[in-house]
Amino acid sequence: MKLGLSGGHPVAFDEHRCMWRRIDDPRTRDIPALLGAGPEMVSSLLGSVGEPPAGLPFPPGSFRAFGLWEAHMIGGAKGMVSRFGSAPLRALAKTYETVTSSVLPAMRPRRNYYRFPQYYMGNHRSLIANGDEVPWPLFSEVLDFELEIGVVISQQVRDCTPDEGLAAIGGFCVVNDWTARDTQWDDIRHGTFGGVVKAKTFASAMSPVVVTADEILPRFTQLSGRVRVNGEVWCEGTTAVPAHGLGAAIAYAAMGETLYPGDLLSTGTLPGCSGLERCRFPKPGDEVRLEIDGIGALANRIGRRR
Repeated sequence: MKLGLSGGHPVAFDEHRCMWRRIDDPRTRDIPALLGAGPEMVSSLLGSVGEPPAGLPFPPGSFRAFGLWEAHMIGGAKGMVSRFGSAPLRALAKTYETVTSSVLPAMRPRRNYYRFPQYYMGNHRSLIANGDEVPWPLFSEVLDFELEIGVVISQQVRDCTPDEGLAAIGGFCVVNDWTARDTQWDDIRHGTFGGVVKAKTFASAMSPVVVTADEILPRFTQLSGRVRVNGEVWCEGTTAVPAHGLGAAIAYAAMGETLYPGDLLSTGTLPGCSGLERCRFPKPGDEVRLEIDGIGALANRIGRRR
């Protein structure tokens, strides 16, 4: 079932009547609570005809961004060196890969990536909605998109098992984890906390529709997505072969801390679905549209460079 907000009022898509309908029960006005109630309960609350969702489906209480696909982590590292590395570093990387048929060890994720589902804390207050303009950060010259899946928590969990983590998922949406790549490269080399500080916290985007977990969880590793820039397909990817499962990711996030209904987690970028991996970056005025089959779409236009 698809859920969202229309004019600040919850709506759900009625598959039988092929229309959006208002949810009129005053006791369940927020989307995370409806996700926790389940599709059958929501179906019993459907009322009059409504408009399609617009804006953020809910204000997330927190935002954690994972990196579940090793192929993206390696592809992103290669892209960083290709775009920003010195000539000697680029030559070394190319020669090593030619001789060994593998990337430089430094381009692979560090040891803890394989031990735990790694994540960073994003800025949940900088999430923008479908159709909003992406503000170009004044400290960056290279802006990039990342096609990710948002995971919405609908049940409170703490120190949970992976199975309990899966049971805490209420729904899925589309997330664009916008990144200032030149700032990220500088922080990776010189920063105290790595490349996820100012490079990541100025803006992320979230689709207006949330799809209930029952529709996505059984086929999470079989989804496909793509990125269109000004209507042209720039990249395509799938969710196959993540390094860690969603249950393990939630269990790690909830280790020693509590996840609450309305907390948002993103999976990390689908392999190949960032400009960095293609060494092709959008420009001011470009419209970037992300699509995940079965979940939805998210489009934003990039603002002018300041």
